[in-house]
Amino acid sequence: MMDIDPEIPAFIDRIVRIGSAYDTEGMQALYTEDQAILFLTADGGVARSPKAQFIAEFAARRAAGEPPLSTEYRLLHVEQQGDFATALLYRRMSPVAEPALYELRLRRLPEGWRCTGETVQPWPDLARAGAFLPPRGRG
Repeated sequence: MMDIDPEIPAFIDRIVRIGSAYDTEGMQALYTEDQAILFLTADGGVARSPKAQFIAEFAARRAAGEPPLSTEYRLLHVEQQGDFATALLYRRMSPVAEPALYELRLRRLPEGWRCTGETVQPWPDLARAGAFLPPRGRG
């Protein structure tokens, strides 16, 4: 990783810990009001879950007595450009849930770093990962 604000990894750890505990009050302070999560649907589309919708889902899980989510994650990479940053994480919410690749879009505000958006994708088949361009051909 390039030189980044050391507050970024600490902020990401707070997102994971607070969200995993279904602490919706704590979650409110971590996300901007216009934040949304984007994720792929089974038919190949993209669904958008605005902040109010995913916070309500976490509140419903807490109210139903669901056990906390796993805090398993690995910070893969952070790119920072001034007051903006993008982080890639390996994240698994539970031993029975599939792992995912999370892209967090962050912005530094006067009160500190906040998450402005997330994109969640299935964890890739690393045996097939690599170059996204086809091999060079001749001519």
